Amino acid sequence: MRPMLDGGVAAACLVATALAGLRWLRVAQREHYLPDAASRFALRWWRLSLLNVLILIGAAVGIVFCTRWPAAALVTAVAVAVGPWGLGLRGRTSPLAWTRRLRTLGAVWGALQAAAVAVALVEGVGPVVAAAGALAAPALVDAACFLTAPFERRLAGRFVTKATQRLRRVAPKVVAITGSYGKTSTKGYVTHLLAGPMVVVASPASFNNRAGLARAVNEHLADGTDVFVAEMGTYGRGEITELCRWIHPDVSVITAIGPVHLERFGTEEAIVEAKSEILALAPTVVIVVDDPKLAALADRAELEGKKVWRVSTGEARGDVRVQMADGALDITSGGLPVAMGVAVDARPGNVGCAVAVALHLGRSPEDVAERLAGLPTAPHRLEPAQTTAGRCLVLDDTYNANPAGVDAALAAMVRLAPPGGRRVVVTPGMVELGRRQFEENRRFATAAAKVATDIVVVGRTNRRALVAGALGARSGDEERPEVVVVERREHAVAWVRDHLGEHDVALFENDLPDHYP
Repeated sequence: MRPMLDGGVAAACLVATALAGLRWLRVAQREHYLPDAASRFALRWWRLSLLNVLILIGAAVGIVFCTRWPAAALVTAVAVAVGPWGLGLRGRTSPLAWTRRLRTLGAVWGALQAAAVAVALVEGVGPVVAAAGALAAPALVDAACFLTAPFERRLAGRFVTKATQRLRRVAPKVVAITGSYGKTSTKGYVTHLLAGPMVVVASPASFNNRAGLARAVNEHLADGTDVFVAEMGTYGRGEITELCRWIHPDVSVITAIGPVHLERFGTEEAIVEAKSEILALAPTVVIVVDDPKLAALADRAELEGKKVWRVSTGEARGDVRVQMADGALDITSGGLPVAMGVAVDARPGNVGCAVAVALHLGRSPEDVAERLAGLPTAPHRLEPAQTTAGRCLVLDDTYNANPAGVDAALAAMVRLAPPGGRRVVVTPGMVELGRRQFEENRRFATAAAKVATDIVVVGRTNRRALVAGALGARSGDEERPEVVVVERREHAVAWVRDHLGEHDVALFENDLPDHYP
C-alpha cells in the first residue's frame, strides 16, 4: 500500500512540476536564459501578496509533514500548481515560444527533475523529494540554463564563423553603437543620414548580442554593402570585446551611460568599463561628452591616437554640438552651422552622434542638413498616435524606460499637449535599476506629478514607489494629480479610452511583459 501511495503522490507532484515548468521556462526565455532569472522572479512573485505568501507557506508545510504522512505532499502539489497566483502558464504579453533552444532547455530541466525523483523513489523518500523538487522548479530551471550555456555557445559559434567570413568578404565600413540607452534610435539615425549614395545595412530590432549580430550579418549583409551599422548590448564585462574581435568596428559610438541593468552590473563604474570595450579596436570614436565619465573616455581615446568626435548638448566643448530651443535643434560642427531650427522630436545627443558619424564617413554638411528633417521615429519611442475616433493624443514610449528617458518623455508630453486638456502618464515604472530602483521611480513619479493631471500606475512591481512619489510631490494648497492604480496595461488602456477626450494627451511610459508582477 505504501509504495502505491508514494507513487501516486510523486505522480501528483510531477504534474504540478510540469505546470510550474511552463511558468519558469517562460521567465527564463524572456530573461535571455540568464542562469539566475527564474529564481529572482520566483522570489518577487512569492513575496508579492499575502495570498502568495500563504500559498508558499502551505507548500513548505506540505514538504515538512510528508516526511511522516506522504499524502501531505499533495498540499505542496496543489500549491505549486496554482502558485504563485498571477503568473500565468503561457503568458498574455510574452507567451512561451517553443524554439529549438527552449526545447533543449526544457529537456535538460525535465531530466534533472525526473532523475531526482527516480533516485528518491528507489531510496524510499519519493514524496519528500518530489514535493521539494516541485517547489524548487525555478532553481532547477536556472541550473538547466547554466548547464546548457556551453552547448548553446558552441552551437552559436558556427554562425559567428560564417558571419565573420561574410564580413571579411563584403568588407563594409562598420559603425558599432553602444550605450545604456539611445542605441537603437542612434542606429536608425545613422542609417537614415548615410542612406542614398551609400548602401547601408543595420542590425534589425534589438539584435545586439553575439547570436543576434551573427544572424543579422548572415541574413542581411549582401555583397555591395558600404556600411554595416551594428548595435551592441552587454550584460557584463568582456561581451563587447568579444563582439569587436570579429566585427572589427571602424567607428565606435557611445551614446550615454546611466543606471540601466544595475541589477547585473552593480555600479555605474562597471557599466562604463563594459561599454568602453567598444573603443579598443576602433580607429575613430564618437562620444557624448556631457557626462564627465564619458568625457574622460574621450580624452583617453585621444591619448591613444584615435580620431575622436566629441558630441555635446550642453556647455562641454564638442566637435558636434546639438542644442534644443523651442522644440527645434541647432546643430554645429567645428563652430560652423550644419542645420539650424530642425523640427524633429529626438534626443539631441543621439542626433549629434549620428551627425558625427555621417560627417566622418564623407557626407557633406549640406547633405546631412537635408536629411535631418526626415529622421525616423523608432517604434514605441515617443511615437505619437491617435486613439480610435481621434479622441486624444497618445505618446507611445513603451519600448523601455530609464531615468534620463523619462525626463525627456515628460518634457515631450508638456510640449505636445493641447492647451487646457488633461495630461496623463501611464506607467509601470522602471526596472533593472538595482538598489536605486525605488528611489528612481519615486523621483520619476514626483516629476510626473508636477506636470500631469493624472498618473495611472500599472502593475505591482513599482507601485509603492510610484504612488509615494505622486502623492508626495505637492503640498499645501497645490493641486495633486489623481492617482489611479490598475493591475494590467489593458486596464490602463480602457481607463484612457473612457476618460480622455480630443484635447487630452496620454503618455504611455514603458510597458513590462507580464512575467513582471
